[in-house]
Amino acid sequence: MLEPVVSRITVPCSQQRAFDIFIREMGSWWPLRKRSMSMKSGQPPKALNVDPQSGGKIVEIGHDDAEYHWGTIRTFSPHDLIAMDFHMGMPPDQASLVEVRFTALGGDRTEVELTQSNWEAFGDMAEMLRGHYGSSWALIFEEAYGSACARG
Repeated sequence: MLEPVVSRITVPCSQQRAFDIFIREMGSWWPLRKRSMSMKSGQPPKALNVDPQSGGKIVEIGHDDAEYHWGTIRTFSPHDLIAMDFHMGMPPDQASLVEVRFTALGGDRTEVELTQSNWEAFGDMAEMLRGHYGSSWALIFEEAYGSACARG
């Protein structure tokens, strides 16, 4: 069993705002030009759409309007927890679990902890994908999301 990847940051905004930026505004901060399915074609995607509710889907809209299903929200508990099956580029039955917890630290500071687990779902590619995602969260979560929270 592979250990989960855990990334934790403190952002300069309220718990509610940190939650909303993460899930309701994901398309504005996710680095689509670096991490997307449609970039394989050499063209950046048009959008990243998130249906912010339990059972809601995360879908990339390619430059040609092709849809790429990245994952499905399992748990939507404003403003505390989001859990989602995440399978960007893989079949839905080969999904990791991404859980994001939001803890108010007082004032306008929130600790946000992202944990990605269930690597075994990827079979023979589990270890390789764990390494890839482990290094990618620094760019995606810590830099892109963290910067979006700093802008407010």
